[in-house]
Amino acid sequence: MDRRKFLATSLASAATAPLGYALQSQQALGPGARQYYELRRYHLLTPQRKLADDYFRSALVPGLNRLGISPVGVFNVSIGPEGPSIYVLLPSTSVETLVSSAARLSQDAEYVKAASDFLNAPAKSPAFVRMESSLMQALAGAPRLTVPEATAQHLPRLFELRTYESSTDQDHQAKVAQVNEGEIPIFLKAGFWPVFFGDTVIGARMPNLTYMIGFANLAERDKAWDAFRSAPETKVLFGQPKYTFEDLVSNVDNAVLTPAPYSQI
Repeated sequence: MDRRKFLATSLASAATAPLGYALQSQQALGPGARQYYELRRYHLLTPQRKLADDYFRSALVPGLNRLGISPVGVFNVSIGPEGPSIYVLLPSTSVETLVSSAARLSQDAEYVKAASDFLNAPAKSPAFVRMESSLMQALAGAPRLTVPEATAQHLPRLFELRTYESSTDQDHQAKVAQVNEGEIPIFLKAGFWPVFFGDTVIGARMPNLTYMIGFANLAERDKAWDAFRSAPETKVLFGQPKYTFEDLVSNVDNAVLTPAPYSQI
């Protein structure tokens, strides 16, 4: 079987959309449709930071937009491990579009020209050290990426990227259900800007789910987390026996990210 057809078939399993937030988002995509996300992490050498920024701004983001991949988020790590590094988020309703993007960009003359310095950097001074990538399917409770209003208004904003790892598939599915059945609306009520929620289908440290939430600044982040933890809905949700039979999460990674000036998220 063709690998791309296999991926599309394997990723087509659907969970039940829980609430109006999900239903409203699904209507914009079509019945039952959920987006897919590729999340890349480029590990950089500090001297090559400008080269990387020039590449993302002038070559990669516009090239991906020409392929129909939009909006593209580009983020610097402000608080987190293994810096310096840059995250790039690619959303699409099509797995085919994401898995074929590199090959298609290599045939885009405008991209190849703009990316020349980055792509042809010598081994003794590489453009980046390594690039890690994961493929996710949007959770049913948030089937599409949401761009915060602050982005369109060019207002200050930060984002938190959180990955929840589980020891077993059973625990992972329970954590996904917990997010779908209640956490997303609580994030909204607490004052966060939910950007995306994704179940990792190809990537490292599986099983895991990853999500991104936004806020104006660190003070607003702390205020929103306090509101999330103290919300009555949170206490009810996290007290349900189906989520307390054992520890659903074995490890949590989180980083606070600053969008690049040219980021579309």
